[in-house]
Amino acid sequence: MKTSTAPRPTTSAFRVIRRRRNTRALVVTCSLTLAVGALFVLTMMVGSFQLTAGEVIASVLHLREDPSVDFVVQGLRLPTAASALAVGLALGAAGTIFQQLLRNPLASPDFVGINSGAGLAAITGIVLLQAGGLAVSGLALAGAVVAALLMYVLAWRDGVAGYRFILIGIGATLFFDGLIGYMLTRAQLSDARQAMHWLTGSVGQADAAELRLLLGAVVVLLPVALVLQRQLRALELGDDAARALGIRTELSRAGLLATAVVLTALAVAVAGPIVFVALIAGPIANRLLGPATGGIVPAALVGAALLLVADLVAVHLLPTPLPTGVVTGAVGAPYLLWLLATTNRQGAGG
Repeated sequence: MKTSTAPRPTTSAFRVIRRRRNTRALVVTCSLTLAVGALFVLTMMVGSFQLTAGEVIASVLHLREDPSVDFVVQGLRLPTAASALAVGLALGAAGTIFQQLLRNPLASPDFVGINSGAGLAAITGIVLLQAGGLAVSGLALAGAVVAALLMYVLAWRDGVAGYRFILIGIGATLFFDGLIGYMLTRAQLSDARQAMHWLTGSVGQADAAELRLLLGAVVVLLPVALVLQRQLRALELGDDAARALGIRTELSRAGLLATAVVLTALAVAVAGPIVFVALIAGPIANRLLGPATGGIVPAALVGAALLLVADLVAVHLLPTPLPTGVVTGAVGAPYLLWLLATTNRQGAGG
């Protein structure tokens, strides 16, 4: 009697499900890429001097020379649009790494002390050292790294548990915010005004050197995050399961945290601590992905789309132009309240 070599129904079903997940992830990623590209161009079209999409694309790609169009696009609007794009990509990727690594939807650089640590170092440089440009970027990066190391050491108890890290991060955030308030009271009026504008968050305040540094970091670190995504998915299952799969848990966790911290720190240095983008980009991407959740690239693209839209609203749709962080805060605060309420209802609120 011959033994059947046909694949088992469960194996066949698994392959179909995996194919559908991969197809959906590809479709969502491509759609988000097109949406971000359209928003990027739209950001440079609108304003007191209206431009067509063709004029913007031709100027950005240097396809033809038009001094007036080139001045508006390359000199005035492209730096702001590129800043919104890069900061959104960085915050979206960093936020979803934190949320998956700590297995908690509340895990975000906004709430675990990373933003506040970077902000404290940058504000100290602005107030005490009259620093600017790349010096502020360097200080923000150092502050974020120190804050991350401090919380990692404090949260370590034979491993890093999500809720413990988040609670320590919230305490560190309050402590750093208190120090920021003290620094502002010691500042001259002009320095305090500059510092407060920086703390509100705006994508139009970076200089060329800071922007190039962030763009370079995004180009390098997003592929690194993709390489580490397999380890990230394994760590979501818990340390014991990850070790059984051959993952070096602490080394992988340290690499992922370092990637997220550097992305966050440079984004904060370029645009200030823009809130809630890192918090909501990952959950929105997961809703779009359906069963194919956890994609770092889709979350980064959602972050870029959110920040480009927020900048359009802040500059062009409100009666008075406002910093971008005001719009993201106004949208993100209700989402946070909803998230806290639904998390608590589901019994996952700790």
